[in-house]
Amino acid sequence: MENQWAHLLHNMPNRLAPSMAKDHPNLPVVKEEGCYYYGVDGKKYLDFTSGIAVTNVGHRHPKVVQAIKDAADNLMHGPSGVIMYESILRLADELADILPGDLDCFFFSNSGAEAIEGAIKLAKYVTKRPYVISFTGCFHGRSLGALSVTTSKSKYRKYMQPSGLTYQIPYANVKGCPPGLDPEAYVIEQLEKNFSALFSHQVTPEEVACVILEPVLGEGGYIVPPKGWLKRVREICNRHNILLIFDEVQTGFGRTGEWFAAQTFGVTPDIMAIAKGIASGLPLSATVASSELMKQWPLGSHGTTFGGNPIACSVALATLEILKEENLLENTKRMGSYAVEKLERIKERHSVIGSIRAVGLMIGIEIIHPKTGDPNGEGLLRILDLALEKGVLFYLCGNHSEVIRMIPPLCVTKEQIDEGLRILDEALTEYEATLLNAKEA
Repeated sequence: MENQWAHLLHNMPNRLAPSMAKDHPNLPVVKEEGCYYYGVDGKKYLDFTSGIAVTNVGHRHPKVVQAIKDAADNLMHGPSGVIMYESILRLADELADILPGDLDCFFFSNSGAEAIEGAIKLAKYVTKRPYVISFTGCFHGRSLGALSVTTSKSKYRKYMQPSGLTYQIPYANVKGCPPGLDPEAYVIEQLEKNFSALFSHQVTPEEVACVILEPVLGEGGYIVPPKGWLKRVREICNRHNILLIFDEVQTGFGRTGEWFAAQTFGVTPDIMAIAKGIASGLPLSATVASSELMKQWPLGSHGTTFGGNPIACSVALATLEILKEENLLENTKRMGSYAVEKLERIKERHSVIGSIRAVGLMIGIEIIHPKTGDPNGEGLLRILDLALEKGVLFYLCGNHSEVIRMIPPLCVTKEQIDEGLRILDEALTEYEATLLNAKEA
């Protein structure tokens, strides 16, 4: 086994594109189960990434595995529209029951980026308006349409600048609030000013089809906006008959403690993009809107071959069942609060932690240079490597890769959080010791 893996890893640079195979930490694994990965090295790794917010019910849940086997006994492929099958119709009904407001009609696709593409196309088609407004720091995908509204890192757009028709304004920046002012009132005031300037100098609101945003900034640094800020975005869109799109690819399916962040913040968009946690690792996503809006998007204006795959839809049904039966939304709230409480105590002991940003089990731990407070992406990678050596897998986010992303499966236990944060604490201590030694040298 080891010799085979050594051969495969040796060939990897020539077989897989660097853009696919150069991520962190490239951990070779042979199995996954619950909240754990099992490495080629024989070690067991506690997974605090959930496959980047995908396996919300845990890896290889028995009901998910059985759903795959049962579905494969009957259908492997759609394509929906040419044929029709039970799992896609049942899934649409089940999702309509848990989504906010009148979001009850679905175009199923395969990935988050595809769901975003569909959302933007739907908004443009229905409004007959050409422009889209997004927010600086948001990540919506890397296909060209999604890339036109993605601004979490400039490297994602380098040499691939999508054609115009988009405008960006700043996301809620509570950290930038001057001392003595109310942070929520401050970011709302800034939002109004930014929209006013945009509409006065660059584009009229009558030309804008939609505003798209992540209700919690994901890849851009796990920024949690005040509820009032999102409510004001909704009010501005209503004021100008602009459609509001929520990218809930990462925040959906219990991650924030409710089914969707829209419910956590009490703001219902006109269109939603959902993916990741929907099907426990199988490729599935959806563009969601009211049936009234969707009926204005006729046959031929969008399409898919693989979207809404019957096996993936069956797994999505099993995933929803597990989330309900095991009370995982409630567990997310409890374990999220518990983890943040522990992290705040850990922060008191470590000068390299800048802030803790969290909603539910979507937790960001900012790593800074202790003297300057500047983002410390290099230090973060060293901390992640130290934690991995001790058996815990974290991931990263932020414009400078300065935020540790802690997104365990929603079935995570108190004991697993204790284990993971104990190891993180040790990794932070070791890293800070190297800083002290370097200073003394």
